[in-house]
This record gives sequence, C-alpha cells and structure tokens, in this order.
Amino acid sequence: MKKYDFHSCGAFAELCEVSPYASGSLDGLRFAVKDNIDVRGERTSYGSKPWRDAHPSAAYHAVCVEQLLAAGAQCVGKTVADEFTYSLDGESYFYGTPVNPRVPDRIPGGSSSGSASAVACGLVDFALGTDCAGSIRVPASLCGVFGMRPSLHRISEAGVLPFAPSVSTVGVLAQNLPVLRKAMHVLLRSSTEAQPPIKNIYLIKDAFALADPAIQQALSPHIEALYSRAGCAVTSVTLRDITELNLDLRACNEHALRILQTLEIGNALGSWIQSNRPELGPNFQGSYQNVEQFDRSTLNEALALCEALFRRIAAFTQPGDIFCYPTAPVLAPRKVTLTGDNLPAVFDYYDRTMAVTSFSGVARLPEVTLPLADVDGIPVGLSLAAGHYQDEFLLNACELLFIN
Repeated sequence: MKKYDFHSCGAFAELCEVSPYASGSLDGLRFAVKDNIDVRGERTSYGSKPWRDAHPSAAYHAVCVEQLLAAGAQCVGKTVADEFTYSLDGESYFYGTPVNPRVPDRIPGGSSSGSASAVACGLVDFALGTDCAGSIRVPASLCGVFGMRPSLHRISEAGVLPFAPSVSTVGVLAQNLPVLRKAMHVLLRSSTEAQPPIKNIYLIKDAFALADPAIQQALSPHIEALYSRAGCAVTSVTLRDITELNLDLRACNEHALRILQTLEIGNALGSWIQSNRPELGPNFQGSYQNVEQFDRSTLNEALALCEALFRRIAAFTQPGDIFCYPTAPVLAPRKVTLTGDNLPAVFDYYDRTMAVTSFSGVARLPEVTLPLADVDGIPVGLSLAAGHYQDEFLLNACELLFIN
C-alpha cells in the first residue's frame, strides 16, 4: 500500500497541533477531529467553505475534544467532512475526496470521510467522527478500519454542529481495537465494573439478505466461527421477529430513520441556507431538495414509529445479547459513480446502506464495525451491536469474539 502524508491523503481540512493538557490513558496517541466539531481558534467548516467563511473561530474546544486532551492525546488537525455531513460517499465538492488507501480508485465513504482516511493512512491513531445514518460506520468499513457509534447521547455533543439530534452521535474511528477501547472509555466516562458474559448472538437476516453475494461469502468464515463459541447461542432473526411489527429494514429506513433525518436537517440548516443562499455542491443540492419538499405535517406517524421501534428493540434485547450483520451491504463504489447522472447507482447505494444502518440508528444502539474481511482487496466490515447503553459490554464482546 502506498504511503501518504498529511497533504497527499486529502484527509485534512486544517492542520493544527493542540498539545494535551495532562498525562493520562491516551498518552502518546494522536487524533484528528471531523470538521463539524469545534477546535478552539479554528473555524469549523461543516464540510462547506461558505459556512466556514461566514462563522467565527471557535471560542472553545468541543467537550469531546477537551476530554481527549485531558487524557493525554494530541490533536493534529481537522478532517474533511461531506457537505453539511449530509452524505455517505465522501466525495466533497469543496475539499475533494480523501483517499481510501486500501483501494485508491474507490470512495472512502462519508460523511466522516477524512477521519476514516487519516486513520487508514496511518497518520493518526484515532479520529473523532459523527454518525447519523452510518457516517462513522460506513467509511470505517469501506476504508478497513475500526469504528464505533455509541449509544445515542452518551458522549457530549456540546461544540458539535447540529444535524439530526434525535439520531446523531459523536463516535470514534481507530487503527485497532485497543486504541478504540481506550478512546471510547475516556469519552464514555466508563467505570471498571465487570461486564456480563455473551449469551445470545442474533444474526440479522434482513441485513445479510441486502448484502452483495461477495460480501456474504467474505464474511461467511467469521459467521461460521461464531457457532463454535462456548456458551453462546447463535440465532438468525429478522426485524419482524425482534419488534413484532410488519416491517423489514428497508421500511425501517424509509418510514422512520429517513423521515426523522429529513425533518431535523431542515431545522438545523434551513434558516441559514434560506437567509444566506450560499454556494452549494450539486450532490448536496439534489439531496436537500428532499428536505425542502417534505410535507412536515406528516411527521407524527414517523415519530411514533421511531419510538415504537426503539421500545420494542429495547424490550427484546437482554444483557449479554449481541446483534451481528454486515456493516455496509455494498463494496466501496468507484469514485465519481455516485452522481446525480447515475441515479440507479445512487439509489441502490443509499437505499440498501441506510436500510442496514437504520437498525442501530432508530434503536439508539452502540455499534462497532470490525475490518475482518475483503473482496479482492476491497475492505468489508462486520458489525456487532448491543443493547442501549451497553457500550462497554459491546467493546468487550468484540475482543472476546474476534480478537482473542
């Protein structure tokens, strides 16, 4: 694999060294910050140069950045994000496309594209990202690194630009699982209490069915290995089995997650865009038309469905339970293929990917993607998710199941 430096990787919007405040559990580790998260003295671009130029420098670090600095880690810069973080492809109109070093002719995934690229290129030990509909998990999977979306709102979002607050969360991408655990334990303010044993592993059939056959085949040996784990019951289930609602993952996305996301993006961005009429990239313009055209009077049914899904999945999930499925159902597409001129490819990528990522999104679950496989050198991630607020158990389960 070619070696990249801070400039050739295209991952950074700004380079800025911030020394740690004190010694701690993250001593000697370097991290980067997605550019929708504040670093004191720097302008936060939100993936948009017009937004960056219209706003002052941050007066304070975001709380999550402060936590890492206070634990001994050094910040080295801010990473490229998709425009207003409203994308899963990683091809930035304003900043270019951060390299996916494993497969440089393919996209890195978004919207935490620069964070995934910086980690995959070996330029930082870990990076902060944000995740609504897969913006940490998808680029981590496509670039072949570890990534975690924690339980919703377990990490402070003070100093993080709003996107879809009912779904979005801060998380981490890392080169390996020990670094991911160290960083997440700081951000989660974890205790050292013992975690329950793994009792049930539920394979989400809907998600495997949505995945490309090559992805299913690449992950098959790792799934087969789960059946030999002593003390664990491995069972295939569908979303219908879990919730007792007549919904599959596609419907979960279309009628719950996507509507909630569309509603809240309008609140987060609408006033500023309408007032300032900034330059917008063509892909963002196409996506934002859905926000502008959405009938907001229909929101109550979608909100009720989101709540029902959360409650029913929470009621199903017991301590010691793990859900398992492909992180992304598609291989990383080639660059410049997910454009408005190629709508079938765009719809296929987003519809299938968001169907899979919607499970943890609506259920507010912690999810970790593990870079376990590849298809002809193209990375493939396997996800594990656990019950709401079972983040530490999940991290421990990842190590027990796939690292030890």
